[in-house]
Amino acid sequence: MSLESVKHHFQQWNRVADMMEFETSSATVELAAEAIGVIPARIAKTLSFRSDQEKAILIVAAGDVKIDNKKFRQTFGFKARMLTPDEVLEQTGHAIGGVCPFGLKNELDVFLDVSMKRFETLFPACGSANSAIELTTDEIFLYSYAREWVDVCKGWEEAEPRESVVLNNEV
Repeated sequence: MSLESVKHHFQQWNRVADMMEFETSSATVELAAEAIGVIPARIAKTLSFRSDQEKAILIVAAGDVKIDNKKFRQTFGFKARMLTPDEVLEQTGHAIGGVCPFGLKNELDVFLDVSMKRFETLFPACGSANSAIELTTDEIFLYSYAREWVDVCKGWEEAEPRESVVLNNEV
């Protein structure tokens, strides 16, 4: 059902044919990166948090980052508390492993983390544990009805990830 709601969502932009479904799981950043053939940082992961109004908010971020609790509190004015898997399903309509900001069950506030701006394209899930779509950051912003770009993650500023493959200790 969740994959179907995302397909319905992407129909308005004629992007359903661009959705990818895999024979293997893409339920984690690492599995998605392996299934697609990209570095984990290019997986756009969607994180679900309980807001101060008991309504969920979604943060979409690069796959190689973690939430910075201090930045989160400064940006949103409340402590970062992730939803339980049952709450995620109830709020988004998507089960853990396929959570994305598209085809949501409820109208939720979506924020995009600046960690994704390092890449021309990223790969968010499409509502199931074996799906993805390649989108630019502008497309993710448009298709997710994002409210704004935020800076609430850490771990990506220190070193730029590289897509090059190391062969015989040469890059």
